[in-house]
Amino acid sequence: MGRLLWMLLAALLVLASAGPAEAISNRAKQRKLTDTQTLFTKAMRWGEFEQAWSVVDPEARQGAGLSALELSRYQQVEITGYSEIGSAAEPDGTVARMVDVRVVNRHTMAERTVRVRERWRWDPAAEQWWLQDGLPDLWQGQ
Repeated sequence: MGRLLWMLLAALLVLASAGPAEAISNRAKQRKLTDTQTLFTKAMRWGEFEQAWSVVDPEARQGAGLSALELSRYQQVEITGYSEIGSAAEPDGTVARMVDVRVVNRHTMAERTVRVRERWRWDPAAEQWWLQDGLPDLWQGQ
């Protein structure tokens, strides 16, 4: 009877410790997501597009690098605002974030707002969040 009680207590202790460890892991992932999104937002806001590009998913970077032409297009605009509208976890484990980007064309000084949907993917091997979609399309296909 005593042995059964000890085994039961040990099993309960293991189960109880698994929950907080997972919660700590989730909090750490959430903090990393927030830190990565803040880094990306600041890089975009200050025109550091190469720095922002470093947060893009390596798989996306392999297929389509940031060309000199694309970089020159980004350098023709100034980001005057990068405001999160909201974010939500997707069923596949990614996080979708909607942002409003206020963009000023340096040549015409015209300001416009572009709504962008970002998708963030957790890479457990690198313990890093990656932006899956590349830099935002501020010209919406134009």
